[in-house]
Amino acid sequence: MTKQLFPLALGGLGIGTTEFVIMGLLPDIANDINITIPVAGHLISSYAFGVVIGAPILVALSAKFPAKNILIAFMLLFTIFNFLSTIAPDYYTLMLSRFLSGLPHGAFFGVGTVVAAKLAKEGKAAQAIASMFTGLAIANLAMVPLVTYIGHHFHWRYAFGIVSLIGILTILFLYKWLPKQKALRTVTFKEELEFFKTIKAWHILMIVAIGFGGLFAWFSYIAPLLIYVSKFEVGSVSYLMIVAGAGMVVGNILGGYLADKKNPVIVSIFLLFSMVTALILVFFFSEFKVISIILTFICGALAMSIGSPINMIMLSSAKHSAMLGAAFLQAAFNVANSLGSFFGGIPLFLGFEYNYPSLIGAAMALVGAILCLVFLKKYKG
Repeated sequence: MTKQLFPLALGGLGIGTTEFVIMGLLPDIANDINITIPVAGHLISSYAFGVVIGAPILVALSAKFPAKNILIAFMLLFTIFNFLSTIAPDYYTLMLSRFLSGLPHGAFFGVGTVVAAKLAKEGKAAQAIASMFTGLAIANLAMVPLVTYIGHHFHWRYAFGIVSLIGILTILFLYKWLPKQKALRTVTFKEELEFFKTIKAWHILMIVAIGFGGLFAWFSYIAPLLIYVSKFEVGSVSYLMIVAGAGMVVGNILGGYLADKKNPVIVSIFLLFSMVTALILVFFFSEFKVISIILTFICGALAMSIGSPINMIMLSSAKHSAMLGAAFLQAAFNVANSLGSFFGGIPLFLGFEYNYPSLIGAAMALVGAILCLVFLKKYKG
């Protein structure tokens, strides 16, 4: 990773921490504010909804400004709104603060994706994008387990205070190390929107929203899965999240490498079918602790590996709408987050065990893989 890309990765670290740490703290939050775990899961959906709303709107409003200024502004909003979660007095206020925290998430990654690709060496665009998402992967390897531990043993509110501190550091490094660039928009906003009048654009977004949603059906409820099905101690969850994080680091590197070497569409198909298989195995074998740990690593790897290939598909398809396309893609990832959390929660509301969300996830990933196959046939990759 270059010095220039480091601030983007650091921003990814903060975003990844706030997005994923809440999943490991669901039981703590539910107990503290007197709600059930499935209801607490709506906090995940609230954040994801904020991303969906914020990504295209913030990019549309800010694209005429220099990229460096835009990214600093987005991270400032991110920092302020995450701090609000530390002082939210009740469930509904916390829901609102989570929604607001999500607003700059997709916009930051959308602009950051285009910036990273422009800073990349020839033929290394996917790996440069993966470098930005390294922060997201490391969040799950180190920060999420650490902050989960702090949140569980002290108070869950400290988690969002730590995220706010990362946001402040990101602002400082963006200011110091990110090169100045001209405004990224090369056409009018109306011309950018033309791409999103095509079936191809929405086909890509549907692959992500449904296919990647399968992964979130599993990950949204990973803490209760490990506690109630795999029978790990509650205090072990923070350590087990390190396993998922290690998988994400490996998957992020692998996805970037494969997307630069092979057709990104074919890579995405392979990864989605792998996700189907892994989630089915989670359903059948999570009661065995050793197998559960292995599957946690594998699913973590698959969670991050698809990021770079699908971003390359969008950037090559969107062309002059690349920045807005990348922002919409982040919105789609968080629609996936919301759909996965929602549909994964249905069997829990019906009284089934915590391994059933992974079965829902496998079905969603299968639909995503089929959509990807259709995309390959229709658009020749």
